[in-house]
Amino acid sequence: MGVFVFLPLVLPLTALPIARLAEQHLHPRTGARLLTGLAAVLGLCSTLCLVLLGVVGTAQIPGNPLPDAWADPEVREVVPFDEAVGAVSIAALLAVTVSAAVAGWRHLRVESAARRALAGLPGDEVVVLPDDTPYAYAVPGRPGRIAVSTGMLACLDVDERDALIAHERAHLRGRHHRYLLLVRLAAAVNPFLRPLREAVSFGTERWADEEAAQAVGDRRLTARAVGRAALAGPAAVPVGLAGFAAPGPVPRRIAALLAPGPGLRGWPPAHSRTGLAALVAAVGTTVSAVSSLNACLALLLVLHVVPMNPLG
Repeated sequence: MGVFVFLPLVLPLTALPIARLAEQHLHPRTGARLLTGLAAVLGLCSTLCLVLLGVVGTAQIPGNPLPDAWADPEVREVVPFDEAVGAVSIAALLAVTVSAAVAGWRHLRVESAARRALAGLPGDEVVVLPDDTPYAYAVPGRPGRIAVSTGMLACLDVDERDALIAHERAHLRGRHHRYLLLVRLAAAVNPFLRPLREAVSFGTERWADEEAAQAVGDRRLTARAVGRAALAGPAAVPVGLAGFAAPGPVPRRIAALLAPGPGLRGWPPAHSRTGLAALVAAVGTTVSAVSSLNACLALLLVLHVVPMNPLG
């Protein structure tokens, strides 16, 4: 396996340029999907890397639960062995496992709590909550529902309310909660992926903004609704759910809505900065996946072949 097994731990750095450029040069839908895919693959590969390092590094520690063949001297001659690296990898794997489990549990707990809070309340799709605090957010489920406070409705006129509802419907229709969960888990297992989590969070809001603007047929109206909702006060949107006035770079959302629409741009030209950044991220993700797969196959092949061909 050699040094290549360590690559998945640092290759997430190759996705940072596209995380910064996607906002300006990709359609929000394209950017959110691309960055989520990159984060999911890179996070999985880095976790697999820790597993392999832990297995190889601790195979000869007395009392380990691995099969005896994994500590065979002939295997040790072929597979690099470093007990210190193995111990550190096991500790890191335990840490990222706990981190990912906590992140996933919190996300699902918030979703479940939101669904229970809306259960039985009047309203088919849109549920109006008697609360002076301004907020609005989408609650995924079957069917999904939209929670909006009376405080939020009081801040907006009739047309702006239409933009708000269209925004939340876009979150439900696009299943943005799944993107947010995936990138949250990926960032939990590898800190280098945190910029992708922030970029996807912003991208899903921009995605919903664009669909809302298209639904109401007025980009300026949608921008005004976003601005007035943000000025009403801090949004009380549960962590993990997509909301209309979610905390974040609201001025950038407004500026994007006041600019011409992004159209249906797909993959950026290869000669552009964004195209080059996307290519670097794609290559880094591919190398990470190939390195992980190669290390797995090499270890399994060694463990299978060596015990079957003992010397003497």
